[in-house]
Amino acid sequence: MDVSVLGIDLGKNSCSVVGLDATGKVVVRRRMRRDTVITYAAGLPACVVAMEACCGAHHMGRALARQGHAVRLMSPEYVRPYVKAQKNDDRDAEAIAEAATRPTVRFVELKTEEQLDMQTLH
Repeated sequence: MDVSVLGIDLGKNSCSVVGLDATGKVVVRRRMRRDTVITYAAGLPACVVAMEACCGAHHMGRALARQGHAVRLMSPEYVRPYVKAQKNDDRDAEAIAEAATRPTVRFVELKTEEQLDMQTLH
């Protein structure tokens, strides 16, 4: 299984994960707990990991970046056009992965803990 892009739709307790190969074909589709995602990604070769920028994305992004993955956070407005059919967590994860492959999508910078602390003050 050769995953080149991993799209993660973060939920409060569980996450939907979709992996795309180099051709854009879905090779992984799983739902797992938040802590299991980090363990699962550790077993993969370095790849692009994409998530919507939300409150928990920076923490998980830093953990995945430490494993050698290239983390891409994006605004939900860039993901919406890639959702196919009725919206659900699995389709969102697939749309996130697909959006991450597009050259025109703008990504959000992964913030450090200090940057997030400063953000809470303002």
